[in-house]
Amino acid sequence: MAGNNANPNSRGQGWAAGAGMAFPASIVVLLVVVVPILMLFRYSFNRFDAAQMTAAFTFENYVKFFADPYYRHVFFTTFGIAALCTVLALVLGFPVAYFLARTQSRFKSLLIILLVFPLLVGNVVRAAGWMVILGNAGVVNSILRGLHLIHDPIRLLYTPSAVVVGTTAVVLPYFVLSLQSVLEGIDFSVEEAAQNLGAGFFTSFRRIVLPIAAPGVAAGTVLVFILCMNAYATPVLLGGTGLTMMAPALYDQITKGSNWPFGSAIALVLVCATLVMALLSNWLIHRRYIRTMAS
Repeated sequence: MAGNNANPNSRGQGWAAGAGMAFPASIVVLLVVVVPILMLFRYSFNRFDAAQMTAAFTFENYVKFFADPYYRHVFFTTFGIAALCTVLALVLGFPVAYFLARTQSRFKSLLIILLVFPLLVGNVVRAAGWMVILGNAGVVNSILRGLHLIHDPIRLLYTPSAVVVGTTAVVLPYFVLSLQSVLEGIDFSVEEAAQNLGAGFFTSFRRIVLPIAAPGVAAGTVLVFILCMNAYATPVLLGGTGLTMMAPALYDQITKGSNWPFGSAIALVLVCATLVMALLSNWLIHRRYIRTMAS
């Protein structure tokens, strides 16, 4: 009886200790994330009259966003580029994560360091590097002209393709690192057993590894999609004036136009759309994972 009575107390003490340790971080998150979002939410219902914000409660900022073809185009452009970059990160990153999870090479730590190294460089610096590579006098055009494949430089910079390439390069390490940690927890002897029973590599990979790795794929794709939807430096530097995404659009409204109500509305639309799409993709992947594991 004494032992049974001790368990609830120990669980209560453990919960109190955990809550006490999480309290400071929760306060920081509340102040840094939640409070600004609530402020933007309130500002989005204000009016912008005579170059200043006036207190009100109106939906005209949201109506303006969805009624204006320009901002609808900006929204769908942002979503399309984010979805494409997420798919490219999945296709390019999964083999790398799979290789890092399975390799027993002594150079594995070095490979991981090389993968992490781009994260130590700011997005602006990386975008500047892509400008050097994709410019009219850049590396790609110089190689093509040196091989006599082209006479005039190809316009690679300030195009949607440049934004896709640059954004994918930015988010790819995040996806690989998040997926690698999940793949390293897989017992690959199950895959080897399936191959010993006659299953080919692609069959065992599709029927065993991929379903087990679904939670990691979900986490990686959600993280990458969120980063792509909120990208700022890369679209501005590589897309130029010919391509506008949501983050640069709301930045211009707030900093250049001082239109806090409309900029706040754009920010809230971006946050809500990103959250809905991320939760939907996560739900679909986990639903597929549950069905596969049940069968």
